[in-house]
Amino acid sequence: MASSPNVVTITDQNFESEVLKSPIPVLLDFSATWCGPCKALAPIVDKIADDFQGKVKVGKLDIDESPETTKKYGIRSVPTVLAFNGGQKTGSQVGLANREKLLQLVGAV
Repeated sequence: MASSPNVVTITDQNFESEVLKSPIPVLLDFSATWCGPCKALAPIVDKIADDFQGKVKVGKLDIDESPETTKKYGIRSVPTVLAFNGGQKTGSQVGLANREKLLQLVGAV
């Protein structure tokens, strides 16, 4: 799956350093390789990563590869996008969403 070079791969191992300790807001896409709606959301997430480089950190987390973080945040369906700012979860969107909704989540509009 081709994604933007501006999208950070988030795992259980780097979640704290990349998301909770990020100096800028984070938009984190919880997804899975087998999820159809996740594939539909991917280009929207990639475009946000490109358009807001340096202002918003955009990450993707594979729920099958990072079960601890998935469980910690109660992710039960994918795609789910969470917004973080200053180490705190500040918003969430379950299911396919448009660009505007995701930008609102992270406070970029």
